[in-house]
Amino acid sequence: MGGGTNPVAAVVFDLDGVLIDSEQVWDEVRQAYVAERGGRWEPDSTARMMGMSTAEWSTYLTSLGIAGTPRRIAAEVIDLVAARYGAAPPLLPGAVEAVQAIAAHHLLGLASSSPRALIELVLDRSGLCASFAVAVSSEEVSRGKPAPEVYLEAARRLGVPAAACVAVEDSSNGLRAASAAGMAVVAVPNAHFPPAADALALAAATVPVTADLTVDVIRAAAARPR
Repeated sequence: MGGGTNPVAAVVFDLDGVLIDSEQVWDEVRQAYVAERGGRWEPDSTARMMGMSTAEWSTYLTSLGIAGTPRRIAAEVIDLVAARYGAAPPLLPGAVEAVQAIAAHHLLGLASSSPRALIELVLDRSGLCASFAVAVSSEEVSRGKPAPEVYLEAARRLGVPAAACVAVEDSSNGLRAASAAGMAVVAVPNAHFPPAADALALAAATVPVTADLTVDVIRAAAARPR
């Protein structure tokens, strides 16, 4: 995985919005779920939940007036999202090819707010399981994004310093999380929910779509002073 002079110890990808076009799927499913159960969706609910762990967003949904435990709510919503994915998760154009090209030169990890079950579903059905040395869900750490824990855990499992990693993110909270972990960040701004200007400013490099991610982009981001 790369030569001895390679300054990038590993590349850590986000999942939703970077590899799969799913942020709006989560939003649509959760909004419908809240409406069908007599809850009230707040104007900032979408933004607040982006990056939250499973435990965090399911607890948040209870505050919108839904009956039931966070555990049950999470299970029901995750089942609905998995049903929407079906046999073919909504992979972003060129995402598989970009990951495979980068994996030929660098160690890869995944740091996602999706639950473990959906991470495994997407990696299995996309054929990307072998490309990632580790995959971490924010439900496995104490706090979701924008806290840095999921990125720090990915680096720990990879056995490399977080500061020697490059992260690939699409959302405000994801960019903040990766930056807070000390990683150089490449932004692929989410087309449905563009990141805030202050979060985008944390990125060392920006590409318009995942298909434009290359080894050169990754290494250029790592080389920029932080």
